[in-house]
Amino acid sequence: MTSFSDLNLDPKVLKAIEATGYTTPTPIQAGGIPPALEGRDVLGIAQTGTGKTAAFTLPMITRLGKGRARARMPRSLVLAPTRELAAQVAENFDQYAKGSRLKKALLIGGVSFKEQDQLIDRGVDVLIATPGRLIDHFERGKLLLTGVEIMVVDEADRMLDMGFIPDIERIFEMTPFTRQTLFFSATMAPEIERITNKFLSAPEKIEVARQNTTSDTITQVLVEHAPKRRDMTAKDKRAILRTIIDRDSALEDNPLRNAIIFCNRKVDVDIVAKSLKKHGYNAEPIHGDLDQSHRTRTLDGFRDGSVTFLVASDVAARGLDIPNVSHVFNYDVPSHAEDYVHRIGRTGRAGKLGTAYSIAVPADQKYIDAIESLTEATIPRGENPWTPPGARSGSSRDESEDEGGKRSSSRSRSRSRKSSEAKDAAESAPRDDAPKADTGRDDTPSGSRSSRSRGGRGRSGGRDDGPKVVGLGDHVPSFIELSFDERRADPA
Repeated sequence: MTSFSDLNLDPKVLKAIEATGYTTPTPIQAGGIPPALEGRDVLGIAQTGTGKTAAFTLPMITRLGKGRARARMPRSLVLAPTRELAAQVAENFDQYAKGSRLKKALLIGGVSFKEQDQLIDRGVDVLIATPGRLIDHFERGKLLLTGVEIMVVDEADRMLDMGFIPDIERIFEMTPFTRQTLFFSATMAPEIERITNKFLSAPEKIEVARQNTTSDTITQVLVEHAPKRRDMTAKDKRAILRTIIDRDSALEDNPLRNAIIFCNRKVDVDIVAKSLKKHGYNAEPIHGDLDQSHRTRTLDGFRDGSVTFLVASDVAARGLDIPNVSHVFNYDVPSHAEDYVHRIGRTGRAGKLGTAYSIAVPADQKYIDAIESLTEATIPRGENPWTPPGARSGSSRDESEDEGGKRSSSRSRSRSRKSSEAKDAAESAPRDDAPKADTGRDDTPSGSRSSRSRGGRGRSGGRDDGPKVVGLGDHVPSFIELSFDERRADPA
């Protein structure tokens, strides 16, 4: 079995690795470090969590051990898609570069340009940046990339998803063609393959099998819910989420201590976090639109336990190594099956037990099918612990519908009561059922209605037998006729 000592790394680097407790390199490290030390281009196809960061930082530190950086001209460049991932690369660099004199600078958004300019002016060996902020510094004339010896592109597939590919191409053209390129991606989309063909020279290709299986230490549960109304879907899912949190927090075996809650959209991240806070839960959102100081503070709080629930988007949580996460919730089922494996992999790490819940509605079925096809396993179905408010009272309606039904029922009873009272009043009204031979007409109320409603009064006998009601048309209600026709009420 290969060990780090077999990879010709600098003795100071080996000492730093030993201090971290690692002894055996991962497949991407064992395959990528030797050609990188030789100065060759490397194309690594591997997912997050396979050890890619060490695969490029360890040979970089070894190769940059000789030489000196000049002001505004970094000797190496590492591009990462998100601020958090760039910050994590910087942390790994500090960890592995102990004992060396290498200097680094981190260029990410949300941090003062002035502080970053001061670091660049002193000269740095390793520049770690997001594409947007790097181009900002370049356009301000504060940075030159003509001295870059080693260039690293990490998470290229995520760069593609975020629309950074034009920026990446532009940055490549800013660097000298003699540079060494280390390029890493989880997938090889046509656009990414085009870039590698254009900017990499005879690269050593290392491909690690796609991570399509989930850890045995993770208990997976799929909670299915069919909302009564489509517009109630989000509200119902938030209620289900809170119910599961409350239930699992009281468990004796692997209780909920903290959790990462994944949403597909940034707007939903904010809504879910706000809802949890409103109901008394210690939750904070993290996504790309938040200020960097806020994001850093939130992550630090989640790591030290002062934040219990981290509501995150996939981009913000990409590549983050956060230990001791007891639960993961897919508030939204991911639209990409690979993201499911990545998400639930945030728990159950280092042999510890973890639990992953996914809340699914009927529209998510195609995503569930794709996940089960990728992992070649069926996600265990769990009972929905939440009962809609209407169901508790024996009704299939929710609270608002139930209230509406009560009002409707009350109005119906009122109309029925009024109709009954009107009928009783009509039956108790004075009538003369005796036939009138000299009038030549039917004097019963129904006969009167029939005759007069057809405009027949005074027509059957050719006489005008009573006062006419003017202005009501042909359809005259019988109760009005009763009140006006005095001769019918008193024949005398």
